[in-house]
Amino acid sequence: MVDDAVRYAHAAVLAQGLYVDRGGQSVLRNLRFHLPRGTMTAVLGPAGAGKSTLLRSIVGIQNGVRGALRVLGRPAGSRPLRRQIGYQTQEPSVYPELSVAENLDYFAAVHGWRGRQRRRQLAKVGAMVDLRADDQDLVRALSAGQRARVSLAVALLGDPQLLVLDEPTGGLDPVLRLHMWELYRRLAATGISTVVSSSALEDGDRADHLLLLRGGVLLGAGRREDLLAETEAKRVEDAFVRKVGQAATPAGVT
Repeated sequence: MVDDAVRYAHAAVLAQGLYVDRGGQSVLRNLRFHLPRGTMTAVLGPAGAGKSTLLRSIVGIQNGVRGALRVLGRPAGSRPLRRQIGYQTQEPSVYPELSVAENLDYFAAVHGWRGRQRRRQLAKVGAMVDLRADDQDLVRALSAGQRARVSLAVALLGDPQLLVLDEPTGGLDPVLRLHMWELYRRLAATGISTVVSSSALEDGDRADHLLLLRGGVLLGAGRREDLLAETEAKRVEDAFVRKVGQAATPAGVT
Protein backbone atom coordinates (compact mmCIF):
# COMPACT_ATOMS: atom_id res chain seq x y z
CA MET A 1 0.00 0.00 0.00
CA VAL A 2 1.30 3.45 -0.91
CA ASP A 3 2.08 5.52 2.16
CA ASP A 4 -0.43 8.37 2.59
CA ALA A 5 2.34 10.96 3.00
CA VAL A 6 3.86 9.97 -0.36
CA ARG A 7 0.45 9.87 -2.04
CA TYR A 8 -0.48 13.31 -0.75
CA ALA A 9 2.89 14.78 -1.69
CA HIS A 10 2.18 13.90 -5.32
CA ALA A 11 -1.44 15.12 -5.31
CA ALA A 12 -2.61 17.60 -7.92
CA VAL A 13 -4.78 19.20 -5.22
CA LEU A 14 -4.66 18.60 -1.47
CA ALA A 15 -7.17 20.19 0.94
CA GLN A 16 -7.00 19.76 4.71
CA GLY A 17 -9.50 21.58 6.88
CA LEU A 18 -10.44 23.96 4.05
CA TYR A 19 -12.95 26.71 4.87
CA VAL A 20 -14.12 29.67 2.82
CA ASP A 21 -15.81 32.52 4.69
CA ARG A 22 -18.11 35.11 3.15
CA GLY A 23 -20.18 37.71 4.98
CA GLY A 24 -19.31 36.24 8.36
CA GLN A 25 -20.43 32.73 7.36
CA SER A 26 -18.56 29.69 6.06
CA VAL A 27 -19.69 28.78 2.55
CA LEU A 28 -17.26 25.85 2.44
CA ARG A 29 -16.77 23.93 5.67
CA ASN A 30 -13.90 21.67 6.67
CA LEU A 31 -13.21 20.12 3.26
CA ARG A 32 -10.60 17.35 3.24
CA PHE A 33 -9.60 15.58 0.03
CA HIS A 34 -6.75 14.87 -2.33
CA LEU A 35 -6.84 14.57 -6.12
CA PRO A 36 -4.14 12.45 -7.76
CA ARG A 37 -2.22 13.91 -10.67
CA GLY A 38 -3.14 12.90 -14.19
CA THR A 39 -6.76 12.03 -13.38
CA MET A 40 -10.13 13.56 -14.17
CA THR A 41 -12.22 14.72 -11.21
CA ALA A 42 -15.88 15.71 -11.33
CA VAL A 43 -17.03 18.22 -8.70
CA LEU A 44 -20.74 17.55 -8.41
CA GLY A 45 -23.60 19.23 -6.59
CA PRO A 46 -26.69 21.38 -7.04
CA ALA A 47 -26.64 25.14 -7.58
CA GLY A 48 -25.34 26.84 -4.45
CA ALA A 49 -23.37 23.80 -3.31
CA GLY A 50 -20.08 25.71 -3.36
CA LYS A 51 -18.59 24.25 -6.56
CA SER A 52 -17.48 27.56 -8.08
CA THR A 53 -16.12 28.73 -4.73
CA LEU A 54 -14.04 25.58 -4.45
CA LEU A 55 -12.70 25.92 -7.99
CA ARG A 56 -11.81 29.58 -7.44
CA SER A 57 -9.99 28.53 -4.26
CA ILE A 58 -7.98 25.95 -6.20
CA VAL A 59 -7.09 28.52 -8.85
CA GLY A 60 -6.08 30.96 -6.11
CA ILE A 61 -8.50 33.83 -6.74
CA GLN A 62 -11.00 33.26 -3.92
CA ASN A 63 -11.04 35.52 -0.85
CA GLY A 64 -11.72 34.29 2.68
CA VAL A 65 -9.89 30.96 2.37
CA ARG A 66 -8.78 29.28 5.60
CA GLY A 67 -7.00 26.00 6.16
CA ALA A 68 -4.49 24.16 4.00
CA LEU A 69 -4.89 24.03 0.23
CA ARG A 70 -1.96 22.93 -1.89
CA VAL A 71 -1.98 22.78 -5.68
CA LEU A 72 0.74 20.94 -7.61
CA GLY A 73 2.79 20.89 -4.42
CA ARG A 74 2.52 24.64 -3.70
CA PRO A 75 0.14 26.77 -1.63
CA ALA A 76 -2.89 27.74 -3.75
CA GLY A 77 -2.41 31.17 -5.31
CA SER A 78 1.40 30.96 -5.45
CA ARG A 79 2.86 32.99 -8.31
CA PRO A 80 4.52 29.98 -10.07
CA LEU A 81 1.10 28.32 -10.35
CA ARG A 82 -0.22 31.03 -12.66
CA ARG A 83 1.38 29.39 -15.68
CA GLN A 84 0.62 25.88 -14.50
CA ILE A 85 -3.18 26.19 -14.23
CA GLY A 86 -5.65 26.57 -17.08
CA TYR A 87 -8.98 27.99 -15.88
CA GLN A 88 -12.32 28.24 -17.67
CA THR A 89 -15.06 30.17 -15.85
CA GLN A 90 -18.82 29.81 -16.28
CA GLU A 91 -18.88 33.19 -17.99
CA PRO A 92 -17.68 33.45 -21.62
CA SER A 93 -13.89 33.63 -21.64
CA VAL A 94 -13.53 34.57 -25.31
CA TYR A 95 -14.55 37.59 -27.38
CA PRO A 96 -17.68 36.85 -29.45
CA GLU A 97 -17.04 39.65 -31.97
CA LEU A 98 -13.60 38.24 -32.84
CA SER A 99 -12.91 35.21 -34.98
CA VAL A 100 -11.64 31.92 -33.59
CA ALA A 101 -8.19 32.69 -34.98
CA GLU A 102 -8.15 36.22 -33.53
CA ASN A 103 -9.16 34.96 -30.09
CA LEU A 104 -6.52 32.25 -30.04
CA ASP A 105 -3.84 34.57 -31.39
CA TYR A 106 -4.65 37.20 -28.76
CA PHE A 107 -4.58 34.79 -25.82
CA ALA A 108 -1.42 33.14 -27.14
CA ALA A 109 0.23 36.56 -27.03
CA VAL A 110 -1.03 37.05 -23.46
CA HIS A 111 0.72 33.82 -22.51
CA GLY A 112 3.92 35.09 -24.10
CA TRP A 113 4.07 32.86 -27.16
CA ARG A 114 5.90 34.52 -30.06
CA GLY A 115 6.76 33.75 -33.67
CA ARG A 116 7.31 30.11 -34.57
CA GLN A 117 6.59 28.95 -31.01
CA ARG A 118 3.22 30.68 -31.12
CA ARG A 119 2.30 28.98 -34.40
CA ARG A 120 3.33 25.59 -33.02
CA GLN A 121 1.36 26.14 -29.82
CA LEU A 122 -1.76 27.23 -31.68
CA ALA A 123 -1.56 24.17 -33.94
CA LYS A 124 -0.99 21.89 -30.95
CA VAL A 125 -3.93 23.24 -28.95
CA GLY A 126 -6.18 23.22 -32.00
CA ALA A 127 -5.42 19.54 -32.52
CA MET A 128 -6.06 18.77 -28.84
CA VAL A 129 -9.61 20.15 -28.96
CA ASP A 130 -10.46 19.30 -32.60
CA LEU A 131 -10.49 22.94 -33.66
CA ARG A 132 -8.85 24.78 -36.56
CA ALA A 133 -6.63 27.46 -35.07
CA ASP A 134 -6.88 29.51 -38.30
CA ASP A 135 -10.70 29.46 -38.38
CA GLN A 136 -11.93 32.92 -39.44
CA ASP A 137 -15.53 32.39 -38.29
CA LEU A 138 -16.73 34.80 -35.62
CA VAL A 139 -17.18 33.15 -32.24
CA ARG A 140 -20.75 34.53 -31.95
CA ALA A 141 -21.68 32.62 -35.13
CA LEU A 142 -20.47 29.25 -33.82
CA SER A 143 -22.55 26.46 -32.37
CA ALA A 144 -22.57 26.02 -28.60
CA GLY A 145 -20.28 23.02 -28.92
CA GLN A 146 -17.72 24.91 -31.02
CA ARG A 147 -17.77 27.86 -28.62
CA ALA A 148 -17.06 25.43 -25.78
CA ARG A 149 -14.05 24.14 -27.72
CA VAL A 150 -12.72 27.65 -28.29
CA SER A 151 -12.96 28.42 -24.57
CA LEU A 152 -11.23 25.14 -23.77
CA ALA A 153 -8.47 25.91 -26.28
CA VAL A 154 -7.85 29.25 -24.57
CA ALA A 155 -7.54 27.49 -21.19
CA LEU A 156 -4.97 25.11 -22.69
CA LEU A 157 -2.76 27.72 -24.35
CA GLY A 158 -0.43 28.05 -21.38
CA ASP A 159 0.44 24.32 -21.39
CA PRO A 160 -1.17 23.80 -17.95
CA GLN A 161 -0.46 20.87 -15.68
CA LEU A 162 -3.87 21.40 -14.07
CA LEU A 163 -7.04 22.24 -15.98
CA VAL A 164 -9.95 23.68 -13.95
CA LEU A 165 -13.30 23.95 -15.75
CA ASP A 166 -16.34 25.50 -14.06
CA GLU A 167 -19.63 24.10 -15.44
CA PRO A 168 -18.20 23.98 -19.00
CA THR A 169 -21.06 21.86 -20.38
CA GLY A 170 -23.92 23.85 -18.86
CA GLY A 171 -26.58 24.51 -21.48
CA LEU A 172 -25.27 21.94 -23.95
CA ASP A 173 -27.55 19.20 -25.20
CA PRO A 174 -26.84 15.65 -23.94
CA VAL A 175 -24.97 14.58 -27.09
CA LEU A 176 -22.66 17.61 -27.03
CA ARG A 177 -22.13 17.15 -23.28
CA LEU A 178 -21.03 13.57 -23.89
CA HIS A 179 -18.62 14.64 -26.65
CA MET A 180 -17.06 17.30 -24.40
CA TRP A 181 -16.60 14.88 -21.52
CA GLU A 182 -14.91 12.44 -23.88
CA LEU A 183 -12.59 15.29 -24.82
CA TYR A 184 -11.83 16.03 -21.15
CA ARG A 185 -11.00 12.36 -20.64
CA ARG A 186 -8.58 12.44 -23.58
CA LEU A 187 -6.86 15.47 -22.08
CA ALA A 188 -6.55 13.74 -18.70
CA ALA A 189 -5.04 10.72 -20.48
CA THR A 190 -2.20 12.97 -21.72
CA GLY A 191 -1.25 13.67 -18.09
CA ILE A 192 -3.15 16.93 -17.54
CA SER A 193 -4.89 16.81 -14.16
CA THR A 194 -8.47 17.86 -14.94
CA VAL A 195 -11.12 19.16 -12.53
CA VAL A 196 -14.60 19.73 -13.98
CA SER A 197 -17.64 20.95 -12.06
CA SER A 198 -21.20 20.07 -13.02
CA SER A 199 -24.73 20.26 -11.63
CA ALA A 200 -25.66 17.21 -13.72
CA LEU A 201 -24.94 14.29 -11.42
CA GLU A 202 -24.79 11.80 -14.30
CA ASP A 203 -21.61 13.51 -15.47
CA GLY A 204 -19.87 11.86 -12.53
CA ASP A 205 -20.15 8.49 -14.27
CA ARG A 206 -17.51 9.74 -16.74
CA ALA A 207 -14.89 10.78 -14.17
CA ASP A 208 -12.11 8.94 -12.32
CA HIS A 209 -12.53 10.79 -9.03
CA LEU A 210 -15.48 12.54 -7.43
CA LEU A 211 -16.07 15.39 -5.02
CA LEU A 212 -19.72 15.45 -3.92
CA LEU A 213 -20.74 18.84 -2.52
CA ARG A 214 -23.98 19.99 -0.93
CA GLY A 215 -24.49 23.13 1.11
CA GLY A 216 -20.75 23.76 1.32
CA VAL A 217 -20.10 20.35 2.88
CA LEU A 218 -18.24 17.49 1.25
CA LEU A 219 -20.50 14.45 1.24
CA GLY A 220 -17.96 12.18 -0.38
CA ALA A 221 -14.53 12.24 -2.02
CA GLY A 222 -12.47 9.58 -3.73
CA ARG A 223 -12.38 7.20 -6.64
CA ARG A 224 -15.70 6.79 -8.40
CA GLU A 225 -15.57 3.00 -8.04
CA ASP A 226 -14.94 3.26 -4.31
CA LEU A 227 -17.83 5.68 -3.72
CA LEU A 228 -20.19 3.49 -5.74
CA ALA A 229 -19.14 0.42 -3.76
CA GLU A 230 -19.44 2.28 -0.45
CA THR A 231 -23.00 3.36 -1.20
CA GLU A 232 -23.94 0.14 -3.02
CA ALA A 233 -25.00 2.22 -6.00
CA LYS A 234 -24.62 1.60 -9.71
CA ARG A 235 -24.73 5.26 -10.74
CA VAL A 236 -23.18 8.36 -9.27
CA GLU A 237 -26.60 10.03 -9.08
CA ASP A 238 -27.81 7.26 -6.78
CA ALA A 239 -24.60 7.43 -4.73
CA PHE A 240 -25.12 11.17 -4.23
CA VAL A 241 -28.71 10.70 -3.05
CA ARG A 242 -27.63 8.01 -0.59
CA LYS A 243 -24.83 10.23 0.72
CA VAL A 244 -27.39 12.99 1.31
CA GLY A 245 -29.54 10.52 3.24
CA GLN A 246 -26.58 9.38 5.35
CA ALA A 247 -25.65 12.97 6.16
CA ALA A 248 -29.22 13.67 7.30
CA THR A 249 -29.38 10.61 9.55
CA PRO A 250 -28.17 11.23 13.15
CA ALA A 251 -25.37 9.02 14.41
CA GLY A 252 -26.70 5.73 15.76
CA VAL A 253 -29.96 5.99 13.83
CA THR A 254 -30.63 3.56 10.97
